[in-house]
Amino acid sequence: MSNTARVLLGLFLGAAIGLSLAWIDPVLAGKVADFVQPVGRLWLNALQMTVVPLVAALVVIGVNNATDAAASGRTARKAIVTFVVILAVCAAFAATVAPILFSFVPRQEGLAESLRAATAGAAQLSLPSSLAEWFAGIIPANALAAAASSAMLPLVVFALFFGFGLTRIEAGRRARVLELIQGIADVMIVIVHWVLWVAPIGVFALVLAVCARVGHGMIGAFGWYIAILCTMYLLATALMYPIAIIAGGERLRRFAAAIAPAQVVAASTQSSLASLPAMIESSRERLGHPLSVTSLVLPMAVSLFRITSPIQYMGVAAFIAWAYGVDLSIAQWAAAAALAVVISMGSVGLPGQVSFMATNMPVTQALGLPVEPLGLLLALDTIPDVFATLGNVTGDLTATTVVAKGQHDPVNPDLGEDG
Repeated sequence: MSNTARVLLGLFLGAAIGLSLAWIDPVLAGKVADFVQPVGRLWLNALQMTVVPLVAALVVIGVNNATDAAASGRTARKAIVTFVVILAVCAAFAATVAPILFSFVPRQEGLAESLRAATAGAAQLSLPSSLAEWFAGIIPANALAAAASSAMLPLVVFALFFGFGLTRIEAGRRARVLELIQGIADVMIVIVHWVLWVAPIGVFALVLAVCARVGHGMIGAFGWYIAILCTMYLLATALMYPIAIIAGGERLRRFAAAIAPAQVVAASTQSSLASLPAMIESSRERLGHPLSVTSLVLPMAVSLFRITSPIQYMGVAAFIAWAYGVDLSIAQWAAAAALAVVISMGSVGLPGQVSFMATNMPVTQALGLPVEPLGLLLALDTIPDVFATLGNVTGDLTATTVVAKGQHDPVNPDLGEDG
């Protein structure tokens, strides 16, 4: 049995036992929740201890990888800019749409209090008193203090400065520092894998405690979360078509027909990497992109670019804010969207469950929201994944179309225009 299946089994068993106890004897359900809650909290703490070093390392590595790619030529630089712009559009879209969609969802009375009791976490927001104070807090006065307090936005800003600074030093020293940082990231990923190996137990304990206290209302909340996340993935996929038409100069019918085979592979395999051969065929044979563009941009896109990543981060944060009854300011959502773009470009190569925890925690913490519900949402991530892969593959081909605009195949100049 795969670890994903084991996690889902832990989720279903925890939900079944918790709901049954809540229905049979609420007093007993509360006692059982109190007993298992420390187990779930211990598992979450084990995950959280890896987040600061892992995120800092990933941002530094991501900056240097993107810089190296951009230095390889004009096409690569255009691709990097295209990736960043599209990711920013998707992040802004999700930061706007997710809170609106959740605002229409009815919230069970007492859900926030039950969640706080079940997960031992309270929504502790650090709202800035003014816009000037918010801006002043972006750059940390002490990077170590920011790391110690899990202040993710200042920490990521420091990692960005550090990463760009590395690109300016002598190549040999840069390589040695990057090797050390890559080693730190690899060690953290190993530890995360160890922690995720016992994820079925942690998820079981968390879900049991929540369902025992919240009852069937938690199942309804999970259902709304999955439905809204899948809806945003599909809306983001649809958003790629006008981008391909406006920025890539494509015709809607031609573009839709050309990318459909790759989308079918994406939906069936749930893997952007496995969809790469189909994407190359769609790009070269159906859209007529130059070989020089296809062979460079699509592998870069698979390595650096996932349009659904910032959407997931915003969706998760919006769900937690909704569940706890927290209203976030525009400045906080803007900061979270910017952070989501940076985090998403540095974490594309991570395995699914590792990626979920390592990337959603920083954005959730940056908004001042409790991270305890992430353990519950981790188990649900496999359900919307098919729509996420569909969106990512569509985004990869859209970005390739934008980069290919105006470029011609040196062997057959007409191919780049008419296919």
